Amino acid sequence: MRGWWQDLTDLVLPADCAGCGAPRTALCPRCRATLGRGVPRRARPVPEPAGLPVVHAVAPYAAEVRALLLAHKERGALALAGVLGTALAAAVRAGLGEGTGAGPDAAAGSAGRASPEPVLLVPVPSARWAVRARGHDPVRRMAYAAAGELRRTGTPARVVAVLRQRRAVADQAGLDARRRLENLAGALEVAVGGGRLLGPGPVVLVDDLMTTGASLAEAARALREAAVSRRDDRTVVYRATTREDRGERRVGGRPERSEWVHEWVHSASEKRAVNALDRTLRAAVIAAPRDSLEIVRN
Repeated sequence: MRGWWQDLTDLVLPADCAGCGAPRTALCPRCRATLGRGVPRRARPVPEPAGLPVVHAVAPYAAEVRALLLAHKERGALALAGVLGTALAAAVRAGLGEGTGAGPDAAAGSAGRASPEPVLLVPVPSARWAVRARGHDPVRRMAYAAAGELRRTGTPARVVAVLRQRRAVADQAGLDARRRLENLAGALEVAVGGGRLLGPGPVVLVDDLMTTGASLAEAARALREAAVSRRDDRTVVYRATTREDRGERRVGGRPERSEWVHEWVHSASEKRAVNALDRTLRAAVIAAPRDSLEIVRN
């Protein structure tokens, strides 16, 4: 109901630009151009969390872009979803055009090489309390707008909102990188049956903003866990492995052969499933901190 009422209000009442405050326009030409002319760049936070996929962002998180994202997310400026979705689609395309070092068979290798499978956009879910407070899910709304823009420009795409929160998390505001990782560790999961929706084509995690990368790394972990479960047709928890986890236990300088063989075979099955996903897994956001964006060189 709130979303319907906000859409009607945006159509009837004049508004100031959500980016710069220019009068009588929801989005002035200058702020629209700020997103439209942005060149998507690789974004790499420092420190970079383990498991973070390749991330592309359209613009630095500053000035008008910051104001636009906050207006859409916190103040219900739903009319901005279209232009934000178009910018997000540009970041998705950039990710599909860059390999991750997974090898020549990566599904989204060189630019211009289309995948026969549709691009699957997986929105990072907001906390339930945040969705209730805002009256809408801003990232999912932008994901649908981005999928529409991709299809309009010739790239088959659809949204698969398969991620959900497994447990409550604290508000991330004010937490440093380490505490954000701790706050989100194990917080997300793929909904029951959602793994079957993740096909062999490119999978792109989408969010409005990346700061430390903790949310995207946790979302990627949940997708990898689902990939292992789907491959083995049973529930298998994906976890970081140590030398001991891999069966490299030594007694008198020699590995315990029986345990080593059993764990190595199991680990190899997990790795094949995870590697298959990692060859196509990317992430795209609207904005990231300026110091995390790679410099564009002519």
